[in-house]
Amino acid sequence: MLRLPRTALLLLLALLPALAGAQTAYREVERRLSPEQLRETGLDALTPAQLALLNRLLREDAEREAAAAPPAATPAYASATPGRDDAGLLEGAADGPIRSRLVGTVSEWAPGTVFALENGQQWRVLKGALKLAKPMQAPEIVVVPGVSGRWFLQVDEDLPKARVQRIK
Repeated sequence: MLRLPRTALLLLLALLPALAGAQTAYREVERRLSPEQLRETGLDALTPAQLALLNRLLREDAEREAAAAPPAATPAYASATPGRDDAGLLEGAADGPIRSRLVGTVSEWAPGTVFALENGQQWRVLKGALKLAKPMQAPEIVVVPGVSGRWFLQVDEDLPKARVQRIK
């Protein structure tokens, strides 16, 4: 029997609620997470066979859950409240991505940068820095939940994500 590292097991548990409601084709774990997230969770240390097994287990579980569960209403992601008092290891894991648009122009970010979104939320960069080759005017963004209540702001899927914290 294959034993998964504790972090891989926790990630598996964190992804299950999101996968249960998924109506789209399964996307492999290594395609869902950034290289930094893979390192932080220890998934980068899995062998190809372990990674294939983890993906197979997640895919099968998602299929079982989708077949057994009635269609769920779409959650109101814009009302997600990271930083609740019941913070735990998997906080935010069941919350979906927050999709909005940045207010103004973005050309770079670093720890301390605050992003204002059209939906009224504000997010401060905790980790990550990037200078864009070309400034972007009011780009569409996605703020995605991670493990342990972490959140990541994605300006473009081909760019590194900034680890962020909601401040408003």
